[in-house]
Amino acid sequence: MTWLTMPAHARWLEQETDRLLTFGAASARETGGFARLDDDGAPLAGPTELWITCRMTHVYSLGTLLGRPGSAALVDHGLAALDTVFRDAQNGGWFAEIGPDGPTDDAKAAYPHAFVVLATASATVAGRPGARALLDEALALSELRFWDDEAGMAVESWDRAFTTLDPYRGVNANMHTVEAYLTAADVTGHRIWLDRALRIIERVVHGYARGNSWRIPEHFTTDWQPNLDYNIDAPADPFRPYGATIGHWLEWSRLTLHARAAITARGEVAPAWMLEDAISLFDAAVAEGWDVDGAPGFVYTVDWAGNPVVHERMHWVVAEGIGAAAALHAATGDERYDTWYATLWDYAARYLIDPVGGSWWHELGTDNQVSRTVWAGKADLYHAVQATLIPRLPLTPVIAPALAAGALD
Repeated sequence: MTWLTMPAHARWLEQETDRLLTFGAASARETGGFARLDDDGAPLAGPTELWITCRMTHVYSLGTLLGRPGSAALVDHGLAALDTVFRDAQNGGWFAEIGPDGPTDDAKAAYPHAFVVLATASATVAGRPGARALLDEALALSELRFWDDEAGMAVESWDRAFTTLDPYRGVNANMHTVEAYLTAADVTGHRIWLDRALRIIERVVHGYARGNSWRIPEHFTTDWQPNLDYNIDAPADPFRPYGATIGHWLEWSRLTLHARAAITARGEVAPAWMLEDAISLFDAAVAEGWDVDGAPGFVYTVDWAGNPVVHERMHWVVAEGIGAAAALHAATGDERYDTWYATLWDYAARYLIDPVGGSWWHELGTDNQVSRTVWAGKADLYHAVQATLIPRLPLTPVIAPALAAGALD
């Protein structure tokens, strides 16, 4: 019996889900939205960020679908913030950051707006009032402002009034757009969102990744040419680091398998490359990222020859490795993915999970001790909570719709 088929392990995962949900409850701000959390689960000072608010709204939508008391009120709190303090009633869309006197960052970027889609889609499945109207609004905005049909990709960022488009193009925002569109396809039943997710996946995974030894270029020019030296002088940037980001290879691997399963569930034959490329991305991530500098754990980034650049260990990379290993095991039945799955949970239990303060340490140094080079505190629950649920769910539908369908375990 493998960990991924073991009822006792499933019970442990459920306990970890509940421990995380308890930790995050204090992040709701009286002024609206959710704050980043410190090491002890107290809100950190600073602006209220759209992406954090949406991630926490999504997480507590999952809590609602799991029947956890108190979760629904937190979902409603997040939806209210989207409908009020974050909303740009004049120009449309949602502000990136809100302070006491209004927006502190009024750019309109694809990355947080993808999380608006995810949060409102999950809240819709959870049956929360007003969620479906917000989801419809978010999808309409995504189509109007961020979807580039000629490129088959999402553009990056606009100014407040949606008059000036940033020339930068990025893969990170597209990855979360895929996640959001896969969820929207399941929630709305509209095939267009699956088709658009597939177009992004094919270009990024089967194009850029396969053509670059699976080291996914993250940063691009306006016409989608890789800018491989981008941020070479700021390699540890939290959102746009130089080089290739190991955790994203794992995340793209899993998302490709979700999309493949969605095609198959519709009675269609998925392209053979989808499974092949998902396997190759995972294999490249563990070959170039895991235990490559004399200590356990995944390095954060590598250069274009596969050499480590930023050696810090990020909690989200391990969480995505857990999800990718579980997804690959579900897709192939290969026991080596269960072995990797157990290895990654062993690492998380030893180094990342904080049994005293709660949640997971978000960053470790090369000595696997707590570090704060890139991230301070324990910002949110998104990656860790999903790592506890993905192993217990089918590949399609995706997380929230699967919970609503009673597919857990």
